[in-house]
Amino acid sequence: MRIISGKYKHRRLNPPAGLPVRPTTDYARESLFNILNTYWDLDGVSVLDVFAGTGTVGFEFASRGASSVTAVDVNERCVKFINQTAASFGALNVKAYRKDAFVFLKLAKTSYDFIFADPPFDMADIAEVHKYVFEHNLLKPGGWLIIEHSERIGLSACSHLFQHRIYGKVHFSIFANEDSDEKTT
Repeated sequence: MRIISGKYKHRRLNPPAGLPVRPTTDYARESLFNILNTYWDLDGVSVLDVFAGTGTVGFEFASRGASSVTAVDVNERCVKFINQTAASFGALNVKAYRKDAFVFLKLAKTSYDFIFADPPFDMADIAEVHKYVFEHNLLKPGGWLIIEHSERIGLSACSHLFQHRIYGKVHFSIFANEDSDEKTT
């Protein structure tokens, strides 16, 4: 895994063997950030990365100018890896916390420009992420929730759906906090 663009471009993430993760592929991540760059200037945005795993998507946001990236994962080894990688990159704006993603979303008091969720593909209650984000107003006006999921998960019935993109076996459902027909900066 490598960072695709920005100040950490070409930096590699080398997670330890045996982490219970399924990292977003470079191809899918690059495609996602091409979409984001069409609508957003990512400089100064705030990001929440739940089910963070290796933190690759969060590091991509940090590399492209995010002011803060909060990564949340229930696995202690994932959190340790993200924090160690942030230290080695000098990414003071990236912080990882060990917490169940749903508990974090229920208790969060901060709103974000972006919330990225990459839950396990076999998780039955992925739509709950959407529910908690919008019930607890965790997105800033114009903010986006991006859920990575498999083809077996249908999120088209969830409100605020802005786009659905498919890259190989990876699906991204993007939900906007308000009408996002215009470019968001």
